[in-house]
Amino acid sequence: MFILYAVIAGVLLGIVSGGSPARLGDLRFRWAPVIALGLLAQVLLFSTPVGNALGDAAAWVYVASNLAVLAAVAVNLAIPGLAVVLVGGASNLVAIIANGGYMPVSPEALAAMGREPQDGYSNSVPREDVVLGPLTDIFTMPGWVPMSNVFSVGDILIGVGAAIAIAAAMHGRGPMSDRTAGTLAGAGTD
Repeated sequence: MFILYAVIAGVLLGIVSGGSPARLGDLRFRWAPVIALGLLAQVLLFSTPVGNALGDAAAWVYVASNLAVLAAVAVNLAIPGLAVVLVGGASNLVAIIANGGYMPVSPEALAAMGREPQDGYSNSVPREDVVLGPLTDIFTMPGWVPMSNVFSVGDILIGVGAAIAIAAAMHGRGPMSDRTAGTLAGAGTD
C-alpha cells in the first residue's frame, strides 16, 4: 500500500503547485493493460489462494509479473518521474530474483510493526540467508498509519517517481492527448 500514499502525495503536490487533476486523464500511457495485468497477477498471488495453489511456481509468476510491469514502465520513460520508477522497480526485482523469487523482510521490520509473518504465499518473507539485504524490505511505516507495511529502497523510488509523474501530468507535462483534436500533443507547458 506504499504506492497509495505516493499517489495521494502526487495529487496533493500537483494541486498545491497549481496543477489540474483533470489533466491526469489526458496522460498518454502506453502498454497500460500490461501494467494492469501484472498488478492483477500480484493481487491474485498475495490476496487469494492462487499463490498457495501454485506452490513454488508462484515466486516465478511474481518475477514475471514484475518484468511485465517494468517493460511497460520502460516504454513510457517520456513521462517525467518514470525513470525513477524504473530504477526502483529494477532494484526490487534484482533483490527478488537474488532471493529465489521472494522479497525478504527483516524480522526487525516485522517486529517494529507488531506483525507476525503471514500464513500462505507472500511477497515479503522473513529469511535468514538474505542476499542484497539493503535492497530488501527493511523499513516500516509507523503502526498508526492506515495500511502500514514494510518497504524497501526500491519502493521509496517507485513512490517518489509516481508522485513526480502525477504532479507533472497535472501540469500537462509528458505525452498528453489533445482533447480537441484527439491527437498526441508534445510535452505541455503551463
